[in-house]
Parts: sequence; structure tokens; C-alpha cells
Amino acid sequence: MVAKKSEVSEAGIEQAKKGKFVKKTASKSVLIGAAFLMATSSIGPGFLTQTTVFTQQLAASFGFVILISLILDIVAQVNVWRIIAVSGLRGQEIANKVLPGLGVLLAIMIVIGGLAFNIGNVAGAGLGLNAMLGVDPAMGAIVSALFAIFIFIYKEAGKAMDKVAQIAGGVMILLMLFVAFKTSPPVGEAIVNTVWPKEISWFAIVTLVGGSVGGYITFAGGHRLLDAGIKGQESLPEVTKSSVTGILITGVMRVALFLAVLGVVSKGLVIDPANPPASVFQLAAGNIGYRMFGMIMWAAAITSVVGAAYTSVSFIRSFHPNIEKHHNWVIIAFIVISTTTFTLVGKPVNVLILVGALNALVLPLALGIILVATHKKEIVGTYKHPRWLTVTGAIVVVLMGYLSINTLIEEIPKIFS
Repeated sequence: MVAKKSEVSEAGIEQAKKGKFVKKTASKSVLIGAAFLMATSSIGPGFLTQTTVFTQQLAASFGFVILISLILDIVAQVNVWRIIAVSGLRGQEIANKVLPGLGVLLAIMIVIGGLAFNIGNVAGAGLGLNAMLGVDPAMGAIVSALFAIFIFIYKEAGKAMDKVAQIAGGVMILLMLFVAFKTSPPVGEAIVNTVWPKEISWFAIVTLVGGSVGGYITFAGGHRLLDAGIKGQESLPEVTKSSVTGILITGVMRVALFLAVLGVVSKGLVIDPANPPASVFQLAAGNIGYRMFGMIMWAAAITSVVGAAYTSVSFIRSFHPNIEKHHNWVIIAFIVISTTTFTLVGKPVNVLILVGALNALVLPLALGIILVATHKKEIVGTYKHPRWLTVTGAIVVVLMGYLSINTLIEEIPKIFS
């Protein structure tokens, strides 16, 4: 029996609607995944320690530092993500179009920095399992690395990475909020000092910005969206929303940890300088709190391992067809090298200090390149970049550039002392 023309048309329309719905749902999942990848990449072992130490030093005034750093983070990320989406190019490809060879320099800085910091991330994962389950740190690091490797062996590695980032991010936020509630921090004092601080530390602001959107993290979410096919001017509203969401997720985590530490400090309890974040959780909730810290440390570290490996390798994918073809195996090799270095050598402190100082230069360099790219038609076509983003982006470049160079001057002598 032959179907009527109207029935065929209606069936076709329904199928088209269904296809659009599936595509829209998939895109939304990727956008959320990219936001969490960026956020969880920045929430590593260093994030936990920095937030704890600065809260000890500045008390309620650290709220102001968080607020300013979040504003600077949003400016940096919105600029970078939008130009990646509009151009359809990765960071190193944009840099090479701005000035031939500049992309290679940027890629080298990202890969070396990502590899060095991944050693710390792997170590953090081992320490997390040690606190959570009592596993030997070295064995914990190896088990964690195998978990990260499995993500990239999986056929749908991108989707798996998105899902792991979302689940781990959600668990970290819930546990952190629970501990913040347990410590009963002076929330009113924190709110007042966030707007009108008693003390301001520019060093803390630069450290937070560098840790949240510096190095490979600058491009983590933007490259993820590009690999998922989300690009073009029509995608800019969603891309912008995703970039801001990533920063806000980081902000929620930072505020929750800040309040937890503030609650402990306000009660006059002494935080152990050997392991400040672990000490906060133990003081707040006893042995259970220490186990919870282990879970947060592991989740923070493993997502940073995945984010660092994925983004670092994305910077060399365009350099050779074989790297592009087998990029998942290159990512796995990256994780294996990081883990092997930690288990055999430990954390090479001098290397980490130097790379940390050099890593501070990545954000002003990368953002500066992006701002120049906004004026090149061969990169962005007919797109007109909002003036307010250009101006605020330039302010971040100058501020971070000046303070990063000062940091580099201070750190290099430490290596040879």
C-alpha cells in the first residue's frame, strides 16, 4: 500500500524535528562538558593548596581576591573561546597566522608546561587515593593513570571525558559545600570584605588567575568545542555562555573552599602547614573529613591529568598527519611519561619552579595573540569583535604580563640557589 503524500511529508518533518532535537541535545552536552573540562582542569592539587594558604593569610579579604580573579578569568576565556570558534582554528594555528613560527613557540610552552604540571597532577592523584583508601601514593598514581588512559582508549573518548569531568566536578562541589557548612564560617564578614576588603594582595590575584586560566587551561574548553564541531559565528552565544559557565563552576568551588577554611581559621584552629587543605577537612569533620579530602584531591587531580594531557596534545595535532590520526595514543603516551617520571624520579622541584614561572607568561602571550587575531580578516572573516572585550582583554594582557615577568625574575634565582 502506497502512503499518501501528506503522510510522507509529515513523517519527514517529524524525522527532521527529531534529528534537530538530538543534535541540539548533543551540542548542549558538549557545551556543558567543555565548561566542566576547563573548570576541572584548573581545580587541581595546586588549586586546593593556593586557596587554603591565601585564606589563612588574608582571612575574609580573600573574597575580594576571588571576585577580581573571576572577572579577569571571564574576560580572558570569553576572548579566547570566541576567536577559536569564529576562526575554526586551534590556538597554535591562530598564532602561526598572526606571525609565522609563533604557534610553534606557544605549542612548546604549552606542552612542556603541561607535561611538568601533569607530574604534579599524577602525584596529587596518588596522594588522594592514599588519603581516601590508604593506598601507597606511588601505586595510587599508577592506578589513577590507568583510569585516565582508559578514557582515551574508549571509542567515544570525547564523550567519556565530558562525563568524567561533569561527575567529578559535581562530587567536588557537593563535598566542598558540605565541609563549608560544617565549619560555620562568618558569611556576613566574608560578603562585606568581598566588596570592601581590609587587605588586597595582587600576588594572590595573579596566582589565582594563572592557576584558573593560565597555561594549557587557557585553551582547554575552546579546543574541546572545536573538536566536537562547534564553531562559526552562529555558535557564539552558546560558546560565550559555556566559557562563562566554566569560570563560574571554578568560582563556586573556590568560594566553597574559601568559606570552609575561613570557618576553621575564625575558630582559632591551627592548620597543619605540611598539608593545609587536608588539615582543614580533618579539623572540620574528623577522620571522615580526611577521607572526603582524599576523594576531592583524587577527583581534582585525575580531571587535571585528563585536561592537561588532552589540551597539551591538541597543540601538536596539526603539526603532522600521524599525530592527528593517532592523537588519542599520543595523549596516552603523555600520561604514561608523566606517571613514569613521578614513580621513578618523584616531583622534579626545580623543573616545576621554572616551568611554573614560564607558565605565567602563557596567558598574556596567548591572549595578546588572540586580540591581534581579532583584527585579521584572514582569521576571523567578517566577524567584528566587541570593543569592550578588546579593551578589557588588553588590560588583562598588560596586568598579567607585567606581574608574570616580575614572577619570572623572582623564581629563576631560586633554581640556582
